[in-house]
Amino acid sequence: MELHTKRLLLDFGLMILIWIVQLVIYPGLCHYGQNELGDWHKKYTGRIGVIVGPLMILQLIVAGWQFFLHQGVYEITSLLFIVALWLLTFLIFVPLHNSIKPSESCEHITGKLVSRNWARTILWSALFLLTLLVEILD
Repeated sequence: MELHTKRLLLDFGLMILIWIVQLVIYPGLCHYGQNELGDWHKKYTGRIGVIVGPLMILQLIVAGWQFFLHQGVYEITSLLFIVALWLLTFLIFVPLHNSIKPSESCEHITGKLVSRNWARTILWSALFLLTLLVEILD
């Protein structure tokens, strides 16, 4: 499988995953009682990390390799998007998830997660569309 095809699949997978998180998982947190929310949230973050972590690492490795091979506009732009996504994830979302308390209302928790997650949703979608466009034009 070609490097660009692997990249397209990784970008597509992460885009689909972030849309599921944005439209289903984060709003779905309100369907847990306050006592169950803390338990579920702890399980959720561990389980989603097993899926998201390897995908993000592979995406960074493939994008870094593409940049090593060719320093064009696509490679630079996509690497900047990925760095921005990593920064958002680890500087905003990991601390935000770690600060969630079962005593908070689900509307408050969900509101923070959903509103702030739009940045990642847009970036991962734009990254996939950019990779798809390069694939089509290539």
